[in-house]
Amino acid sequence: MRMDGFGISVRLSFFVPQINQNRSHVLGWRKEKVQPNSVRFRRNKYDGQCNSGRDSELIPWKSPFVWCAGGLLENEKREEMLFTTNKALWKPGKPVRGGISICFPQFSNLGSMEQPGFVRNRMWSLDSSPSPLPPANNQSTVDLMLKSTEEDLKSWPHRFELRMRISLSAGKLTVIPRVRNTDSKAFSFTFALCNYLSVSDISEVRVEGLETLDYFDNLLQRERYTEQADAITFDGEIDRVYLYTPTKIAVIDHEKKRTFVLRKEGMPDAAVWNPWDKKAKAIPDFGDEDYKTMLCVDSASLETPIALKPCEEWKGRQELTAVSSSYCSGQLDPRKVLGFK
Repeated sequence: MRMDGFGISVRLSFFVPQINQNRSHVLGWRKEKVQPNSVRFRRNKYDGQCNSGRDSELIPWKSPFVWCAGGLLENEKREEMLFTTNKALWKPGKPVRGGISICFPQFSNLGSMEQPGFVRNRMWSLDSSPSPLPPANNQSTVDLMLKSTEEDLKSWPHRFELRMRISLSAGKLTVIPRVRNTDSKAFSFTFALCNYLSVSDISEVRVEGLETLDYFDNLLQRERYTEQADAITFDGEIDRVYLYTPTKIAVIDHEKKRTFVLRKEGMPDAAVWNPWDKKAKAIPDFGDEDYKTMLCVDSASLETPIALKPCEEWKGRQELTAVSSSYCSGQLDPRKVLGFK
């Protein structure tokens, strides 16, 4: 594998779950050879692949794969962009701690349901007739769908359809979630895309774009505070929900000289989480040292639940880009990363 800071020229190998459409669990693994920047999804005979172009200013994503189970998006393990713990529980009905997972219809413990909602434990299907969205030129795309079942109604008494479009182009990963109310009565929900970002060393990471904002601190009984720091840095456990955040947030990895730029629409809040050492050891499906190389920065709608009347639909959008960080006197210019003039 050759890496020059902006590109990767290598054929990648990764694993694709083989899923029997008549049984809601993963049957086995099959090793695939694919080109960089391609999305593959396999369910029995369906096998789709489309290669996309490159952008010399962006760091291409490694080829991700999409898990039917839980709608999880993950990527290959070399120079990874998305983190997945080696202690993940790859079992039916168990969520995988890593990648990008969906929290619906509840986030964390902000309600009476299991945390954080049940859709990440369900088996999704390929959406054979997705609603029209803007053209995805030079992108690899897969559409997934989850419909409420009678079993789901026992946990949450509302009928819904949840769709997710995942698109990959050079240097950019786009996720578009949509929720439709198929019930006869209105309902409300909270929602989050949990982004497990892979970082070199959490102590060398800073998050910019959340300064001066109010946040709920889940470590202090959800008390409300205002962020006073110029940027968020990490020297201990953090579990916060920042409110009414900007559409762009930068996660700067000084050691790798790489910056994640998170752009989002329809999800005004942002959750930031790292368990640090003590809590990491108490989480069964999380390695003792995993906290050092991961950071969750989630796109979310939490403080004000999303309300839908019958037949109404909500749509969000998230774009995750990895760019090469540039330095001036050892510091990154946040205005350049966040797109300010």
